Amino acid sequence: MKFWQKICLFSILAFVIVFNAASIMVIERNHSKLLQQVIDNTLSEHLNILSGVDAVVPVLRIYDSLDYEKTVLSNIASTFVARSGDAANYLEIANAAQGVVYSNLDFAMPKDRAELTGLTTDETKYILRDLGHRTLLFTTNKKTVNDKDYVFTYIKDVTSLYAERVDQYQFFVKVDIGACLLFVLAMYFISRGLTKPIDHMVGTARVIAKGGFSERVALKSKDELGVLASNFNEMAAVVEGKINELEWNNNEKQRFINNIAHELKTPLTSIIGYSSYLRLTKYDEATFLDGLEVIYSEAKRLESLSTKLMDLVLLRRDEFPLAPGRLAAVLDEMEPALAMRAKEKRIQVLITAEDGELPMDEDLIKILVFNLADNAIKASPEGGRIEICAYRDGATHVLEVRDEGAGIAQEHLERIFEPFYMADKSRTRSREGAGLGLSICKSIAEIHHAALKAVSTENEGTTIRVVFEGVLQSRQEVEA
Repeated sequence: MKFWQKICLFSILAFVIVFNAASIMVIERNHSKLLQQVIDNTLSEHLNILSGVDAVVPVLRIYDSLDYEKTVLSNIASTFVARSGDAANYLEIANAAQGVVYSNLDFAMPKDRAELTGLTTDETKYILRDLGHRTLLFTTNKKTVNDKDYVFTYIKDVTSLYAERVDQYQFFVKVDIGACLLFVLAMYFISRGLTKPIDHMVGTARVIAKGGFSERVALKSKDELGVLASNFNEMAAVVEGKINELEWNNNEKQRFINNIAHELKTPLTSIIGYSSYLRLTKYDEATFLDGLEVIYSEAKRLESLSTKLMDLVLLRRDEFPLAPGRLAAVLDEMEPALAMRAKEKRIQVLITAEDGELPMDEDLIKILVFNLADNAIKASPEGGRIEICAYRDGATHVLEVRDEGAGIAQEHLERIFEPFYMADKSRTRSREGAGLGLSICKSIAEIHHAALKAVSTENEGTTIRVVFEGVLQSRQEVEA
């Protein structure tokens, strides 16, 4: 059963129960009040009859005649009945010895009269009886006149009261049916209107489940459903972001695997090819030396690739303890090695460093500097120069590596830090590169909570800037 159907059904059930219960209570309360009024009036009229009898008792005692008593009581009864003018009023006066003294009943008195049981003198009892199609109210009193007990029974027809109650119930049934039909119609539109936003959310959820992660619920109400829709949209946005991230990571992993396979295939093909050639050809020293040189060169390339891949794997651990260190001291220590690396191309390495401390892992910083310098040397022409600078910029420390090489086109700048990405694939491979150096640098920078930025102009050179965030102190500030 749908939610709107539940709302409609339970609302109708609640309405029917409450409306019917309230209406029945009103009808029964009204009937009870009217019946009690009739009972009170009937008892009052009965007392009037007895008052009339009390008024003539002294006279009856003087004459002390049964016939005279019967005549007087009959006259009192007929006078009262005539004065009431209500044909639905009945009176009977009976004596155990004489039988019925007076009666205007048009029906047979019931034989079983429970009200007479235990009836004492001057006590009045009443009872309701159904005789045929009529409902009658019996009021009974025992009165002693000249040592003789007379039973006065005053009867009022209250059938009209019960008929009126039946009429009220019949009218109520018609009103109840009409009210229920109107309520059902109203609740149908109300429940559909209330649950329409939920239907929209269900439809949106189906679209998202089928892959439409950009779908959103268009609901701007300020009630609970509006809050739910807003939270639903936020959840959908988070899910979309996570799915996009997972897809991007999956694509990156697949591209990473493809690049590894490609990078491994080239040197392995050369090694296998030259090994097979040397195994099958006759020995010739020059040929063998050339083949062995190719095999050695490609093996060294595989070694470099495996080392860099291992560095990437290790850098993923993110468990490197950082201790205060001086970047200037690290650059001073690396200067001879960098100069030796640049000597082959007669490149001048200029290092300037402002003293100061920052949290670091010195071994990782050395890998970072070496990779940046190595890329700068490869990109620089023979006889050029590279500059390595470390300086403070407010609360940050900056490391810059600048070269005067060919530069990098703007469309490549955003991707040069991706593994295996090479803006100039032929040039990079010719220098035993695999496009992993800057990716390693990026991982090291992230470990040090630093940002890696590249600025480049074609045919003018490239600057790689590492910005270390956080509060840094100079040596003088530390000593103070």
